[in-house]
Amino acid sequence: MRARRCDFHAHTTLSDGDLLPMELIRRAVASDHAAIALTDHASFSNIEWMVKSLVRDCEKAESWGIQAIPGVELTHVPVRHIDEAVTLARKKGAELVVVHGETPVEPVEPGTDHVSVMNPDVDILAHPGMISEEDVQIAAENGVYLEISCRKGHSLSNGHVARLARAEGAKLLVNTDAHSPSDLSTMEFANKVGRGAGMTPEEVRVALVANPAELLKKLKRL
Repeated sequence: MRARRCDFHAHTTLSDGDLLPMELIRRAVASDHAAIALTDHASFSNIEWMVKSLVRDCEKAESWGIQAIPGVELTHVPVRHIDEAVTLARKKGAELVVVHGETPVEPVEPGTDHVSVMNPDVDILAHPGMISEEDVQIAAENGVYLEISCRKGHSLSNGHVARLARAEGAKLLVNTDAHSPSDLSTMEFANKVGRGAGMTPEEVRVALVANPAELLKKLKRL
């Protein structure tokens, strides 16, 4: 059976993306995605209304046969308030919680990676930058997925993330961090990103097929 693309990190006009949620979902359907998570940038100012809006479009899009998942990417939340933001996002209906990690191209507060992997209610730590070996080990223990990013800039540390994930047994996902329809990646391109990060063919297969299936089961989507 042919594997189809699952992408758990994408943005819409509800934050800094180019398309409405329904438009982005439709583009994902047209590009043969099995699942797309809408994870707009969020903090305390917008979590409630944004998640409610995403839920509406994701529910209606199910008629297209795609798993459209309403989520958030908690972005530049002060470290001391990340756990609070995670709880609020869940309470307001976010099925998937992503935290904007310590990418090398943005001034993310140090300690964000650590607090995020310590919280088992965080599903994905996005573009975690030069994450420490200790935090990768904690991510493995708490079932927090680490992201291999297709996005320019954020992808600079992909090789570091992949190497430590291999050593510590952490689970990886290859996500696009899409902001426009042209950012949505095929399985072929995602495979190139994983291989470029130094992952073996089998490691890429796990990140693109087995781990997405596992996450969808966790979300009760399979």
